[in-house]
Amino acid sequence: MNYSEKYEMTVGLETHIELKTQSKIFCGCSTKFGDAPNTNICPVCTGMPGTLPTLNRAALDYAILAGLATNCKIASLTKFDRKNYFYPDLPKAYQISQYDMPLCTDGYIDVETDGEISRIGIERIHLEEDAGKLVHEKDCTGIDYNRCGVPLIEVVSRPDIKSAEQARGYLQKLRCIMLYLGISDCKMNEGSLRCDVNISVRKKGSTALGERCEIKNMNSFSFIVKAIQYEFDRQCELYERGGTVLPETRRYDQATGRTELMRTKEQANDYRYFPEPDIPPLEISIEHVSRLKEGLPILPDERKSSYIALGIKSSSAEMIASSKYISDYFQAVIERCSDCEGVANLLTGEVFRMLQGDDDEIRLSPDQLICIAQMANEGIINRSTEKKLVSLLWGTDTDPRKYVTDNSLVQINDIDTLKGICEKAIMQSQKAVSDLRGGKLTAYKAILGKAMGLSHGNANPVLLDQCMKDLLGTDDI
Repeated sequence: MNYSEKYEMTVGLETHIELKTQSKIFCGCSTKFGDAPNTNICPVCTGMPGTLPTLNRAALDYAILAGLATNCKIASLTKFDRKNYFYPDLPKAYQISQYDMPLCTDGYIDVETDGEISRIGIERIHLEEDAGKLVHEKDCTGIDYNRCGVPLIEVVSRPDIKSAEQARGYLQKLRCIMLYLGISDCKMNEGSLRCDVNISVRKKGSTALGERCEIKNMNSFSFIVKAIQYEFDRQCELYERGGTVLPETRRYDQATGRTELMRTKEQANDYRYFPEPDIPPLEISIEHVSRLKEGLPILPDERKSSYIALGIKSSSAEMIASSKYISDYFQAVIERCSDCEGVANLLTGEVFRMLQGDDDEIRLSPDQLICIAQMANEGIINRSTEKKLVSLLWGTDTDPRKYVTDNSLVQINDIDTLKGICEKAIMQSQKAVSDLRGGKLTAYKAILGKAMGLSHGNANPVLLDQCMKDLLGTDDI
């Protein structure tokens, strides 16, 4: 059943992003990922009695940068709180976080989905420490405290998200902004970007929000989309049967594609928040925030606007700006290239296709890409050869012009030569010619394809088409 005709979803996301500092948020232990378990720990991050936390200044500045880049207001006075709960990966039995006086509030980011731009509000961004990690072995479960105390920001969106794809777009944009800022590596496979999904369902036309469920610790865009869609269907089905949706914390099972109950939903009072007694409230001056704001890099939306101003279509500009790595590469290209639109089309077409299985490393130099696009623009090669050259030269330092000459890939523009190729193609395609004469117009494509094949793909497609039509007397096709 298509429940979207009758119901609508409301989604809010809580995104946890590890900050790329050298040391932890309240001690000097390394934040390096992948070290042997329990080697980057000390009495402070493992909560030994008598220890005192000391705030990492870089973590605070990174969090302010995140707030500025997402249009948040930065608090002039903020404080830390203790969030009390017991779990094996939390040795203190409380987490130092922020509750009622977060660092950043009332922001937003604009997200493009299916050609439409939506503004997703950000309720708050606050600083906190990460917990450790449970390591499940065959016969036992161990605890690695290396991650315990790594600085996090939690970015809490407003319930403005109305579809699974919009949620994906929001998270991708948020990740992109953090990468542009350089404050996190956002590696979801290493847990440095994780997301809790809050979703509720209501009938269309209703103004009251439904009861929400939370799906914990999602670390894949595709699984987040699948989990949201499954949970939407599950809640709709409950309502259709006359049931009630209970406030629950759930997990997504990747194997079954279902969400499963973990526990009933906690409320704020369950955590018994109270002010952290060992860290005094922080006063943040306007001057300090202004200095950080002056140092902000160019962000994705600004880059996108600059590309559109160069004549690049909006969808291509969005694709390029959505990756800092690709955008930086493109910046190196457009600094010494006049055909920005042609290079953008090549980049978002063939280069993106090559990247699908290549770990996001562009294995063509900017000069090689410029040269390929220029040769196509000058008519030295056709568009088909232009695309082929991307894969042919991928991972090499070969000069594209020399490669085209050495391998006879120069476009055939000579009319007499093209006419001879067309005549040969007609002779070898008698059945298709007969079908064409009989009114089967699709046969023309077969004849033209034969001619392009005889030219080894090097014919000028526009001139070849005109020569073929002249010989067959089919200008009306």
